[in-house]
Amino acid sequence: MLHVLLLPAVIIALIYGYTPMLGIVIAFQEYEPWLGIRNSPWVGLEHFEYLFNYPDSLQVIKNTLIISGMKIVFQLIVPVLFALLLTEIAKSWFKRAAQTLVYLPHFLSWVILGGIFVDILSIRGGLLNRFLAVLGIDPIFFLANGDWFRIVLVVSDVWKEFGFSTIIFLAAIVSIDPSLYEAAEIDGANRWKQVLHISLPSILPIIIVVGTLSLGRVLDAGFDQVFNLYNPLVYEKGDIIDTFVYRIGLLDAQFSFATAVGLFKSIVGFILIVISYRLAYKLANYRIF
Repeated sequence: MLHVLLLPAVIIALIYGYTPMLGIVIAFQEYEPWLGIRNSPWVGLEHFEYLFNYPDSLQVIKNTLIISGMKIVFQLIVPVLFALLLTEIAKSWFKRAAQTLVYLPHFLSWVILGGIFVDILSIRGGLLNRFLAVLGIDPIFFLANGDWFRIVLVVSDVWKEFGFSTIIFLAAIVSIDPSLYEAAEIDGANRWKQVLHISLPSILPIIIVVGTLSLGRVLDAGFDQVFNLYNPLVYEKGDIIDTFVYRIGLLDAQFSFATAVGLFKSIVGFILIVISYRLAYKLANYRIF
């Protein structure tokens, strides 16, 4: 009966997750919609060769690695620090309220948040630039300057997701044996030393697991976020693989080339996932099966 209950989910996964994978064959064709997959001419690895010779391709891959790498680092550091700070709060009602408030942005879509951030960071009347004007600082083109745009992407993504990630580390901290803190307190250790010598070492395995598994997503820099915030002025430093594929494949109708780029990303992502799982097993003895 359990297998019967699982059957609808398996069917849906096969239809929407695996059947479309047959379409990757167009990465090796000069695909034309009116000819279809069967009649479109084969070109072999021509699109993959073009990928590495295309002027914008390497820059897009570089942007993706930089933005994604910064997100992975700060998405690991900020939740750990916040989880440690939460455990030091004595008032349980304040702790619950703070956790709820930082958890809520996770449920907002980037379509909504994109519009909010565009208004906040606007050069004309934006809340942040108004505040800078009060301090005597000239307005900053946050969404029109490539360097500032990367910072906006990282900061806004961390703000949105760190509350959700904190749950993992809070669960790890709660599972620490209280007798360790009691023994440390008897030995004269203050709260800082307890955190440094008990809390952090105890949750280090889960930090390693989360960090290594994040490597598998290094080519996913957040399409929804970038798509709703970027513009042609920041393509040089803000364009990532997913937005590049969207523009080339759908807007410019270069379906085969876009599929080749997407397939390249998927293959690299798969390799990184395998490596990250092996690292998690080696460093923290973590395994799924």
